[in-house]
Amino acid sequence: MQIWLNSHAAPQKVGVLLFEGFSNHCLANTVEPMRAVNTLSGRDLYDWQFLSLDGAAVTSSSGLSVAPHGRVSEARGDTLVVMPSYGFRDHGGWATQAALRASVRRFSQLMAMDTGSWLLAEAGLLNGYRATIHWEELTPFEERFPEVAVVRERFVVDRDRITCSGAMAAFDLVLHLIGRDHGQALAMEVAQLFMTRDSARSHSGGATPAGRLVNRALAIMQENLEAPLSIVDVAAKAGATQKTLEHRMRAELGAVPATVYRRIRLNLARKLVSETDLSIAEITLRVGYSSPASMTRAFRETFGMAPRELRKA
Repeated sequence: MQIWLNSHAAPQKVGVLLFEGFSNHCLANTVEPMRAVNTLSGRDLYDWQFLSLDGAAVTSSSGLSVAPHGRVSEARGDTLVVMPSYGFRDHGGWATQAALRASVRRFSQLMAMDTGSWLLAEAGLLNGYRATIHWEELTPFEERFPEVAVVRERFVVDRDRITCSGAMAAFDLVLHLIGRDHGQALAMEVAQLFMTRDSARSHSGGATPAGRLVNRALAIMQENLEAPLSIVDVAAKAGATQKTLEHRMRAELGAVPATVYRRIRLNLARKLVSETDLSIAEITLRVGYSSPASMTRAFRETFGMAPRELRKA
């Protein structure tokens, strides 16, 4: 069962270990969702630092130079993200292995992006774990590291090890972790902000029948904000009964359709309050409320302040 809201999760400290030839795309898809969470929640739920083995600047595969905040040996936190991407075989060896093994004492979990799984496996840190890697490297990875249970999946979360197959999957993975730790409501907002393919969803993209039904229902909700439909009509348009939709949405998102629909409408209201000069009365109409008073009351219950207070802030 998923969690819809979780306002009690502790902030997380993340170290991003970059190697020469890292992927800008992978880095952005890892960090930008965390930045969005901080913006949308109004809290610093994620604090990240860029790291390298020696503290020197690191250059991406496309020539972007990043000046790290420090050496990985001096950092500690909740998650260490290992991101080599291209040329990963050149980054192996005793120095990298020693640094990764030592990091286990200072970070609660290790997360390997793209080809980072290879470096963790070389250091013996994936023995006995399920793991994935960029799919072009799956076969040599499986042959080289028989102690690792290699699977062809976009990402794998196995206890205190997380592995991811590539840059596009990195975005899905981080959204999955946001939903798991901070609730599906916040993950859904981040997905909407970045206009993902299934932009009302947090992750998974509707791979299961239940997921596909939920995605259809969420798309219908998003298309009908100014004149909201009844949940019976949403379910019918999605090809299910109201009871079935409620059951599957609760399982997928941790909330019933009415709660999710209300949040989608209020997310739009907050965006319009923050980014436009539209009157509160006009915004009320655009998000399907009958009066500014009722919209303001729902807005305050959800976001902790009235629309006018947010606009002044």
